[in-house]
Amino acid sequence: MIGGTSLGSLPYLRDYRSKRASSFDREGNNSDWWYLDPGSRTTLLDVAKSGCVKHIWMTVGNDDAFPRKLVLRAWWDGEEHPSIECPLGDFFGIGHGLFKNFVCAPFQMSPQDGRGMNCWFPMPFDQARIEIANDGDQRVNLYFYIDYEEYDRPTSELARFHAQWRRESVTDGWLTERLNNENLWDIWSQRPNVTGDDNYVILDAVGDGVYVGCHLDVDCFQRQGNDWYGEGDDMIFIDGEPWPPSLHGTGTEDYFNTAFCPREEYHAPYHGVLHYSGNRDWNWKGKNSVYRYHIEDPIRFRESIRVTIEHGHANKLSNDYSSTAYWYQTEPHKAFPALLPVAARMPRPNEPEFPPVV
Repeated sequence: MIGGTSLGSLPYLRDYRSKRASSFDREGNNSDWWYLDPGSRTTLLDVAKSGCVKHIWMTVGNDDAFPRKLVLRAWWDGEEHPSIECPLGDFFGIGHGLFKNFVCAPFQMSPQDGRGMNCWFPMPFDQARIEIANDGDQRVNLYFYIDYEEYDRPTSELARFHAQWRRESVTDGWLTERLNNENLWDIWSQRPNVTGDDNYVILDAVGDGVYVGCHLDVDCFQRQGNDWYGEGDDMIFIDGEPWPPSLHGTGTEDYFNTAFCPREEYHAPYHGVLHYSGNRDWNWKGKNSVYRYHIEDPIRFRESIRVTIEHGHANKLSNDYSSTAYWYQTEPHKAFPALLPVAARMPRPNEPEFPPVV
């Protein structure tokens, strides 16, 4: 069994060699970091023998804006386009340029203050190249481990890991008036969404594979409609199917396995609310981050998949949406949209505290 590991499988002595690429000091001293100069791209792993990445750990020493300034990319099997292309912090499970302590099955950010970033998704390959780019304006220190298994036979029967970041800094909402509970339902019914065409797109992939989840990061800055940024249904279109898709949900919090407009931070193995910025008087105002990983229930597609979610019911709200999607598929994959330049990746500044609603 190539690449497979679970608690129950540990007594089975699989045929592999344990390997690691890391930033250790080659002179035997304690300078165990690599410098990344502004504008530079550095290769972290480059191997031409079959294997599987089992764990990635990283930390950055001297720039608190690194989560959106550094970009992680990976290519498998000599492919032209990267299968992973993502700002570093977003790759490790949370957006908005944040790092904070949390635990879920595929990702953890560990003390101190979330600076120890971990990924446990297996990444099989017959060739692998992983690099990091510094799109910032200052030199940073990078510490890293990439732990992998090396095999004597190809892994061509296994799908390849992919991760993609997207952002729509102002979603195209149509609601321009503030609602209260008396007119909320009336105006919602005036604009039904029966196509999904204007939904926020988390993933648009072509090929044969499985979708294994995402985190969604919403900065609620326009006080349109009610305060809650959600009510947007998830709609996952498989193999070009029409609306309504096979997987049509009932609301943002429902897809992320929470309930009733959550205002509590919570993290479980496969779902949770990593960040909540609201306060007593302005619920959900500011930055919110939620995740759902399909580890026990991966979503199968054979030709294509389009993972979308409404930004507010029927796409009524204009807010800042970003996301990272994770999936496995056979190669070749559809080339990703061009990554936004660093200035367009940076999080929206936090707004000052607002007075109570009157």
